[in-house]
Amino acid sequence: MSAKRFEIRQIDDYRWEIPRQGKMRVPGKIFADKSLMDDIYLDESLNQVANVAQLPGIIGESLAMPDIHWGYGFPIGGVAAMDIKEGVISPGGVGYDINCGVRLLTTSLMKNDLRKKLRSIVGSLFEAIPSGVGSESKLKLSIREEKKLLEFGVKWAVDRGIGSESDLERIEENGRLHSAEPDLVSRRALERGRAQIGTLGSGNHFVEIGYVGEIYDEKAARAFGLVKDGVTVIIHTGSRGFGHQVCDDSIKMMQQSVRKYGIELPDRQLACAPIESAEGRNYFAAMSAAANFAWVNRQAIMHWTRQVFKKNLGMSESELRMNLVYDVCHNIAKFETHKVRGQDKKVCVHRKGATRALPPGHPQTPAVYKGVGQPVLIPGDMGRYSYVLIGTEKSLEETFGSSCHGAGRVLSRNQAIKASKGRSIHRELEKKGIILQAHGKRTVYEEVSEAYKDVQDVVNVVHNAGIAKKVARLIPLGVIKG
Repeated sequence: MSAKRFEIRQIDDYRWEIPRQGKMRVPGKIFADKSLMDDIYLDESLNQVANVAQLPGIIGESLAMPDIHWGYGFPIGGVAAMDIKEGVISPGGVGYDINCGVRLLTTSLMKNDLRKKLRSIVGSLFEAIPSGVGSESKLKLSIREEKKLLEFGVKWAVDRGIGSESDLERIEENGRLHSAEPDLVSRRALERGRAQIGTLGSGNHFVEIGYVGEIYDEKAARAFGLVKDGVTVIIHTGSRGFGHQVCDDSIKMMQQSVRKYGIELPDRQLACAPIESAEGRNYFAAMSAAANFAWVNRQAIMHWTRQVFKKNLGMSESELRMNLVYDVCHNIAKFETHKVRGQDKKVCVHRKGATRALPPGHPQTPAVYKGVGQPVLIPGDMGRYSYVLIGTEKSLEETFGSSCHGAGRVLSRNQAIKASKGRSIHRELEKKGIILQAHGKRTVYEEVSEAYKDVQDVVNVVHNAGIAKKVARLIPLGVIKG
């Protein structure tokens, strides 16, 4: 059904509701302002919010963040919590790029320290980090060793000198889902993963050197090591072909499960299985392996980034102080405990294009940030800015501890290429003081700024709605893309 055909009502300036209608088991709730809603109406994502609301065992509401846009099954920007006993788990609620996520680094450097070295550093990063379609890993692993990586996550990397023990406490779930079972992953997925660990990939994945342009919350910024004009690095990538293959394999399995368990679906892309079924458990175990792969992927890229900075600047580790602030995933399903009708309840939370956002004092907020809240990292596009936020109590009350994850596309890749025709995006960015290196023009055209919502508008919604709070804005200086 078209979004225009079912009732949508405005709750306040930043919340909209799709009341229960048809076969919806719960209402839908969208976080957006009027301007963003005008864009959201243009695609099928609101239909997808209503479709997700029809899944067995869904609890509370079918949620959508302000960066919502059309996706496979679930909308990108969708959040849904499921009852463990009665609910289902759906690969479409996680996505193909399992544990696509973001990590943020701070340094001892100030913006002006990079003036003469920036172009050299960007070029060296481009050489050091395999990127682009078909990029291959510098880590040559046997299948046996890859399975250890999939089981132990970032701990596997740290034990081999790829980063330090102190990194673990600054990664969601300490960089490992213990439910991973590598033996449940197909041989095809293992082969694809072995060739791609420690690679950036293409599309919207990037490594970005930037600086702190504005600080909104001094206490949280201090806790994160963010200072005005201080140099930062953002790494955005996921599980590459490994996660894609795990998702593809799982969808085929789930399509059979739908028939086996007699699950009625409004969209076949929502293929799912009961959480406690063999199929549900197997998907979660394989997905967990892909999540661990993605954390190691970002860990390796961070390690090589540190090496590039040290070599180009002639600085020691203690002088550079390139510290990990945090690493968050935004395509994942996890078992978490939340208040449901006033009682603690274990649920399965699907976050697809949504970031966990926990408040100060929460048991899963990292100890080092207990006083301010979990960092929430929201990348924008390569020509504007990105944001650091913190989680709040309101996110626990309204969104199962979730916030937005990025800007959200408004143009398809083909539309973006048409909009870029005849332009030199590299030159446009250089006029803004941003150095870009990428494999081929096509990716650059696909990722042009106007292909995305202005992330400032997205962030202002979650900030004003109270489900995350602004800490700082980061401005790009140099970007590498696949």
